[in-house]
Amino acid sequence: MKIAITGGTGFIGRHLAHDLVARGHQVVLIARGVYTRGEQVRSNANLTFVRADVTDTTALIQAFAGCTAIVHCAGSSTEDGFQTFQQVHVEGAQSAVSAAQQADVNKFVLVSYLHARPDKRSAYHRTKWEGEEIIRRSGLSYTILKAGLVYGPGDHLLNNLGHLLRRLPVFATVGLRERTVRLVAVEDLVTVICAALTDDRLTNQTVAVIGPEEFPFSSAARRIAKAMGKPFLLVLPFPVFAQRLLASVSARMPKPLISASQVQMLADGISKPLPDSQMLPKDLAPSTRFTEEQIRQGLPK
Repeated sequence: MKIAITGGTGFIGRHLAHDLVARGHQVVLIARGVYTRGEQVRSNANLTFVRADVTDTTALIQAFAGCTAIVHCAGSSTEDGFQTFQQVHVEGAQSAVSAAQQADVNKFVLVSYLHARPDKRSAYHRTKWEGEEIIRRSGLSYTILKAGLVYGPGDHLLNNLGHLLRRLPVFATVGLRERTVRLVAVEDLVTVICAALTDDRLTNQTVAVIGPEEFPFSSAARRIAKAMGKPFLLVLPFPVFAQRLLASVSARMPKPLISASQVQMLADGISKPLPDSQMLPKDLAPSTRFTEEQIRQGLPK
């Protein structure tokens, strides 16, 4: 199969591309930035990089030419001077759908967020949900994967917490009473995406993708610290409003510590599917546990 991946240089897109190429598929990576591993692209006949903005329908039509399926991974948990949530999640979804229709693509897989919903307070949650609605109304054969917090080599979770805990073994909770998370190993998410793409499963379904363990986010931080050889971690209970204030200050930094949307995610909890989502079949349900071995594989070098 020939498969295009928007957001192809992002965390999930890179892992998915590697898996698909290993399976013998042709992959078109699409991203607005520069692909830093250009030599690998040129040396692999089954992997092509296309530099294009996800809102550029004309460029996407050209990139999708000859593709059997599209995996729409383009998304962001932060807004910056280059893109807003409205542009990347809503306008991007509309452009990708229009391009897929005009390029006669057979299958469209959207990687969305577990708690995407028509939320008036959170632009992230609302625009993610609006993107889902565009896919559901498209008339294309689709699968929408509402994923929880995904981790693995090159992610934000292990990378950011790893760097932070190296400097200071302190973790501030989001809320005095933490909500729980169910972390998803990226390889488990990739397995689900491939089932939708190549096995024609989960057709016209909106499916929740959540990990096998449920625990407070501070427990994840403790496991990361232990895997790093730092058995002691000071956990400070922080109210949600204090984290929102930190996010507003952090937004002015070149690399924000935490964004308002991320605060909202952890304040909600990332473990309970919404009523709009179906559960995965048992053979596709993520089973990889958040062990020290898993954590070490994904920690920044």
